[in-house]
Amino acid sequence: MAFEFADFKNELNPDFVDWLVDEQWVDMQSHFGRLWDYYQNQMHSTAGLLAADSKLNESARFYVQAQEMGLPARITGIKRSETSGLLGGRAVADIERKEVVIENDIGWRINAMVDFLFGKGVDIVSKAEDKNRCGEIDKIIKAIFYANGGVRFFQDMATLGAVYGFVDCVVRPGQKIMDYYTRGINEPKPQGAGLNELVSDCGLELIEAPRALPVLDEKDYRKINFYVQHFIEQKNEVSGEGNFLRRLLGGRGRNSARRAAAVTEIISADFWQRYEEKLLVAEGQNVMGVVPVVHIQNIAQPLYYEGSSDVESLVALQDELNTRLSDRASRITFQAFKMYLAKGIEGVEGRVVSPGRIWCTDNPDAAIEQFGGDAAMPSEDTHIDQIREAMDKASGVTPVVAGVLKEKVGNLTSAVALRMTLMGMLAKTDRKRFIYGQGIREIAAMVMQMLDTTGIYPNSKDERNFDVIFPSPLPENTLEKLNEAKLKKELGVPGETVLRELGY
Repeated sequence: MAFEFADFKNELNPDFVDWLVDEQWVDMQSHFGRLWDYYQNQMHSTAGLLAADSKLNESARFYVQAQEMGLPARITGIKRSETSGLLGGRAVADIERKEVVIENDIGWRINAMVDFLFGKGVDIVSKAEDKNRCGEIDKIIKAIFYANGGVRFFQDMATLGAVYGFVDCVVRPGQKIMDYYTRGINEPKPQGAGLNELVSDCGLELIEAPRALPVLDEKDYRKINFYVQHFIEQKNEVSGEGNFLRRLLGGRGRNSARRAAAVTEIISADFWQRYEEKLLVAEGQNVMGVVPVVHIQNIAQPLYYEGSSDVESLVALQDELNTRLSDRASRITFQAFKMYLAKGIEGVEGRVVSPGRIWCTDNPDAAIEQFGGDAAMPSEDTHIDQIREAMDKASGVTPVVAGVLKEKVGNLTSAVALRMTLMGMLAKTDRKRFIYGQGIREIAAMVMQMLDTTGIYPNSKDERNFDVIFPSPLPENTLEKLNEAKLKKELGVPGETVLRELGY
């Protein structure tokens, strides 16, 4: 079956959507999937993998990690390609698997960025002139974000954005909101608990990049004409193919018997449709009158819909780090056992080298020389340190952020010194605060527009302006904050603002 878009007011080419789903989406899975793999570095069992099983030896483990994809074949013994993926590839003859060391330097950096940005949450404040309305709107917005995860929602947003380069948020009115809207404008306005129940029914759905297929305006890449998302949905059903024999032969951990469906959703300013396996299963009017999508770039990338990913710039350095760590581990393994060469001593073949043993000989030229063992390699250690420093520069995240101080305690004895040490991280955080803060303001404004359109909480355009306040990610002196608040109060700063900055 083909897509049918006759109910959309604006023209949408079904052949173009077919191309997005059948070709563009497949390419996106490869690109964005690699970024997520390098962030998460998931482990996979080698059971049933022919290439991996053929390289099992005394140095191998029963699992492989996602970042092994970037290691050369001289270490893994497997030649992989973009099409084969981590679990495929071809075993290389005469090359055994060496010691593989993976140190995920990407994951903790991304997590540190998210902690600095949203670790303490945010405060969304209405800029409405009427104080009573301002207080009501603040409660509504807090209730909606709380119903959608609260701080976790913002942290998920930052994680998806940092890994993929952008994140989209779809504002969806729930069934209770649509029922209220269907009953008409004569319905009494909800108050108190009834209002909280309705506004909590508003859904804020974060769309990860591998699912997003926006149809942009041909003359303005910043405008979304249609928002298409395509993904595989796991159903809570079992297909008829999942018999006992298949489970027995397939091994544990396989979910091939679980039914899955390819889902395609198209949203425009006036209408929406949902397809499963290209069969229409649901459709309806879009009551908001706009495409209910807020697009947030992680770091602005001019003239592109996608932003810059924090992971992508670190992939090559991560591969180099893992390669050098694996080389060093292999060298240590081969040279870890000391060996001895006895010269001019007879009958030593069966003797064991051990403490307290006496060796006697009449040969003045006799000697026992030690060789092998792990020799120091200063150049190797220097190269590994330089790779880590390059990752610090590329990401803006240093080990100090994660609490690894080493010999830098003396540099952190004052607030100014701490800010100087973390200057790169703080600058990047400020940049992201502006971008993500603007996205949060747009989400809040779109939510208020939806509440106005459905008649749940009528409001004007001027009442849809918000401030997003980020607390400082650095540890602060409480006494200094109180003195600063006292000075602000004396200068005429409103008491509500001062208390909000203090976290009250």
